[in-house]
Amino acid sequence: MNNYASPQTLATLPVRPSVDDLYSRVLDAIFEQRIHSASRFTEESLAQMFGARRSDMRDVLTRLSHQQVIILRVNHRPRVAELDVEQTRQTLHARRLAEVMLVRLACQRPCAQGLKRLRTLVDNERQCAEHGRAIRLSVEFHLQLAQMAGNAPLAHFLESLVPLTSLAIAQFDLQQKDYYVEHMEMLDALERGDAATAQVVLNRHLDYLEDLLLNPASALGQNCAAG
Repeated sequence: MNNYASPQTLATLPVRPSVDDLYSRVLDAIFEQRIHSASRFTEESLAQMFGARRSDMRDVLTRLSHQQVIILRVNHRPRVAELDVEQTRQTLHARRLAEVMLVRLACQRPCAQGLKRLRTLVDNERQCAEHGRAIRLSVEFHLQLAQMAGNAPLAHFLESLVPLTSLAIAQFDLQQKDYYVEHMEMLDALERGDAATAQVVLNRHLDYLEDLLLNPASALGQNCAAG
């Protein structure tokens, strides 16, 4: 008996998303608050929601738990982390220490292929109209920049911090400004190997995030005044 499916049968089977694509889609849903800290879900229900294999969803949830976006506990449902102001303050402080060093290192060894990928990300950010996806693209920009620095332990450390910052923005229901402008400034400085300018832009970016996340009432007032 032939146990192999025919080409015609294979053509009619639904295409399963890759783990990377599934990760992006789940993260978009979290940043858009379609999945949030009060949501009740399981590995199986998420797999059904996203048309994915349960094993692939398990891999995605494990990755998100390493980034502290999802909390996984034995004999408990997975849940989205809920951040408070003090945790956000500590995350931003740690992120500044790590990312300033990573940007400095990246300027010492700009990689043409890495710069090309970053420019594609910035172009996608500029064209993106979806709030949740725009947040994720911003996350990807910072993490890919960190990879270019060539310090794997430090880049891995940053990977646990940047998504948390974006999760706080989503949970506090705060509207980001268009970060692609700052990202482009940083990218131009990286291409020139200009570490001083890249660090100035990064620190300005992080200063804005601190004001946005640690003083949301003040930031909201500024946004209303600007509007």
